[in-house]
Amino acid sequence: MPELPEVETTRRGIAPHIKGLCIEAVEIRNPRLRWPVPSNLPDSLAGRQIMEVERRGKYLLFRTDGAETMIVHLGMSGSLSILKDATGGKVPGPHDHIDWLFSCGICLRLRDPRRFGAVLMTDGDPLAHPLLRHLGPEPFDPGFTSDYLHATARSRRVTIKQLIMDSRVVVGVGNIYASEALFLSGMRPGRACHRVSRTRCHVLKDAIVHVLKEAIGQGGTTLRDFVREDGRPGYFQQQLNVYGRSGLPCHTCGTQVRQRRIGQRSSFYCPICQR
Repeated sequence: MPELPEVETTRRGIAPHIKGLCIEAVEIRNPRLRWPVPSNLPDSLAGRQIMEVERRGKYLLFRTDGAETMIVHLGMSGSLSILKDATGGKVPGPHDHIDWLFSCGICLRLRDPRRFGAVLMTDGDPLAHPLLRHLGPEPFDPGFTSDYLHATARSRRVTIKQLIMDSRVVVGVGNIYASEALFLSGMRPGRACHRVSRTRCHVLKDAIVHVLKEAIGQGGTTLRDFVREDGRPGYFQQQLNVYGRSGLPCHTCGTQVRQRRIGQRSSFYCPICQR
């Protein structure tokens, strides 16, 4: 967490507030994130206009009117919030590490309790940055097809869940949404991916797209720390079929949902609905 739906929800929430605005100042209260926040971040961004707020996988790209692009990753517990009238009178808490102050009095604030997030700068093509250049296709892009998924699966010797969670294969299918997509496709997470037929890959591809779109429509999933740009939680957790429901009855058949470890991650499935 946050996964693709939460990051896309964040992007859609903050972009209308800051696109086209100039950054007046950047206040860094704690530079010790996953990687140190560049010390020249305030000087690099002062006076720069935000032209676009984009997403690539789980990374947010803040493109400026100069050569610089700011890359933000929310890590495991990060969130971005919009505060009006500078800070809106809200005193920064111990986990509020960075404020971006805009010319009209708006403040964009990064909160990251675990400090696994990142704020970096690049003056080249951000898509060629070492953190982004090896990423696979977006799940909503035309390049992510059932034929592509099937061809990739045939060459691997991992479980189907590990395959779709590999960001080099497709971006943004984290643990929650992998479990949910596999449930919708009727496939067990431990199935060997090279044994999945083309037809079942087609069903799975459609399930991935459906689950992610539904989650974005609900503002993502709030299990612990994630909140939207206005402080509201995401509501997709109310629609979860299997994730986090070990021992509870399946919504479809009533059988107890099971849990097992796959690739060091907890996986949830219905033994009847998934084969």
